[in-house]
Amino acid sequence: MEDYSITINGKKVSVQAEADMPLLWVLRDLLSMKGTKFGCGQALCGACTVHLDGQAVRSCSLPISQVGDGQITTIEGLSEKGDHPLQDAWVKHVVPQCGYCQGGQIMNAAALLAVNPSPSDSEIETAMEGNLCRCGTYNRIKEAILTASKSL
Repeated sequence: MEDYSITINGKKVSVQAEADMPLLWVLRDLLSMKGTKFGCGQALCGACTVHLDGQAVRSCSLPISQVGDGQITTIEGLSEKGDHPLQDAWVKHVVPQCGYCQGGQIMNAAALLAVNPSPSDSEIETAMEGNLCRCGTYNRIKEAILTASKSL
């Protein structure tokens, strides 16, 4: 076990973990932050997506030892009141059905809009390819991203 001091959602936290423990399990098991979900454990589905220094990363495959001084943002830290334009658009377009993948979907979309505030349909489709939705709400996800892009 090693001691790690990491910044999550703007706050420094200390945790004790094995160097190879994925960030996902640090968030969920050690810090009780349940918004980031376990999907496949192989960085293939996107349910565990968080931001590391503004970049979308799969927390299931990122060992805590590789976080370093990076700034981690989870779905809980996207906005203080849950009113980020993407979150509002998700509600407006009734995107979630089961809701399991939505935290990862929103975090991936937020990373996209941070670098491309006015993406085309094809740019959204390409950027969101790695986030799977078992319920198949892809068209609503795309519409929500387009709506949010107009609010930013």
